[in-house]
Amino acid sequence: MHLDFTQLPAFLIACAVVVLTPGVDAFLLLRTSMRAGTKAGLWALAGIHTAAAVQVLLVISGLGVVIAQYPPVLTALRWIGAAYLLYLAVTIARGLVRRTGVEDGGEALSARPFRQGFLTNITNPKMLLFSLAFLPQFIGTGSPTAQLALLAVVFLGLAALWELFIVLAASRMATRLGRPGVTTALDAVCAAVFFTMSVGLVV
Repeated sequence: MHLDFTQLPAFLIACAVVVLTPGVDAFLLLRTSMRAGTKAGLWALAGIHTAAAVQVLLVISGLGVVIAQYPPVLTALRWIGAAYLLYLAVTIARGLVRRTGVEDGGEALSARPFRQGFLTNITNPKMLLFSLAFLPQFIGTGSPTAQLALLAVVFLGLAALWELFIVLAASRMATRLGRPGVTTALDAVCAAVFFTMSVGLVV
């Protein structure tokens, strides 16, 4: 089992660009942590990375390639993922329209944070397709399976560290910025992001 560590510097730079680019995960963790605290944020983070690990394992095992060759499967995942993001957007928007309090507004995304994080990722085929396109570029001369496993661990580890920072920072800011105006603005931004990404999955 041969590993090619000469690919790691370039891989780490590429990972940093990908990880630091805001996406559904970042906004979900930000809102969950600010609304419901550190514990809920950590559960959402666990759900996100459980789904990511499943998708990466599909890539390493070769099943990801098989799934990617069947467009109806990816199309179904896209529509399910879009529907779920739209559900989150509508739920948040409905809370804004009703002018609910901080606790009520946070209930929709904090009641089952692990499930929220898991579903937003497992129903998003972009992670699977990204892994299929991104990770193999850095195999180099290493054993394909072992190298993919190493790259996956590094990528998921870096993503988890950055998202853990988001959770801790957001939950700490909640004690200082938990005013109705701030939380309302956060809800509005998150609803807009989830709606936009829902449309993006379909289009």
